[in-house]
Amino acid sequence: MLPFLDLQAVNRQYADEIQEAVSRVVDSGWYLKGQATESFEQHYADYIGTRYCVGVANGLDALTLIYRAYIEMGLLHEGDEVLVPANTYIASILALTENRLTPVFVEPDPDTLEIDDRQIEQAITPRTRSLMIVHLYGRCAYTAQIGDICRRHQLLLVEDNAQAHGCRFDGRRTGSIGHAAGHSFYPGKNLGALGDAGAVTTDDEQLAAVIRSLGNYGSERKYVFRYAGRNSRLDELQAAVLDVKLRHLDADNARRQQVAQYYYDHIHNPLIRLPRRTADAANVYHLFPVFSARRDRLQQHLAQQGIQTLIHYPIPPHRQACYAQYSHLSLPVTEQIHREELSLPVSPVLSPDQTAQVAQTVNDFEG
Repeated sequence: MLPFLDLQAVNRQYADEIQEAVSRVVDSGWYLKGQATESFEQHYADYIGTRYCVGVANGLDALTLIYRAYIEMGLLHEGDEVLVPANTYIASILALTENRLTPVFVEPDPDTLEIDDRQIEQAITPRTRSLMIVHLYGRCAYTAQIGDICRRHQLLLVEDNAQAHGCRFDGRRTGSIGHAAGHSFYPGKNLGALGDAGAVTTDDEQLAAVIRSLGNYGSERKYVFRYAGRNSRLDELQAAVLDVKLRHLDADNARRQQVAQYYYDHIHNPLIRLPRRTADAANVYHLFPVFSARRDRLQQHLAQQGIQTLIHYPIPPHRQACYAQYSHLSLPVTEQIHREELSLPVSPVLSPDQTAQVAQTVNDFEG
């Protein structure tokens, strides 16, 4: 079986460096809030291009803590509306509802798969206070139009950068474009830990300080609690691993881009639709989605030929049981994407022969 993502092979590339970094942490006897975390936070902030990086336990916590901090700072209040793309992973929405903020779903552009900047302004109401953009699949969701809308309407722009480590817009990396950004380092991400991990990046000194406190039980100094916080900290072992893999991220992304360009150049099946091609800088190909009205048959065909694929994601957030209050919404573009999407293997360890095998097998599909 050709795996969708061979994580063992991904990490094997840097096994000696990872083992050395882990051994340093184990030997140090210091496993939380130590030098390894400080080092990674500084290196990742430098990489993204922000003044601050705060390590947290996972990507959901990163987004949740951003919005919680804005509430603590008085910039947001319960019930405020946040515009968010309708076609996203549920974590984007959970971060809002956990803070008792109201998500307002905006359809994506069917060509880019990202939030449709032509539909954002009409969704703004007097209660709208923020816009969350999600760099889904590793594609840059930001546009100059989005920046203009946020400036004119004084909206807090938050980036969900869980899938786009290293992506760029006009020379700037995603994660440095908005007021704050949440990052996930789930093992399968372009920059993946060996377990759960996440971070927030921002240029806002106060926001960074509040998030750091909230993630440490609400404490700014030991046993003194300003906020009713939570335990959400990046541990030293994961930070050490991430610091190693960060050094190789751009090279890994370049290999993902090579695989994707092969797919664009060689997949020509009329039953399959590929998303609009972008410049490499604007897409780090966390995923390579294709679309077909016969998606399930296509997946079965590939599986029969020994190729593993995944669906991202079969059910959109507004159709999930936990969000039944939104089930009445009509979001046809989102629903079609979730109904037809299939992710092909794309990774830094996919060989040229394997890449060609995937493309040829897709082209052989007859429905």
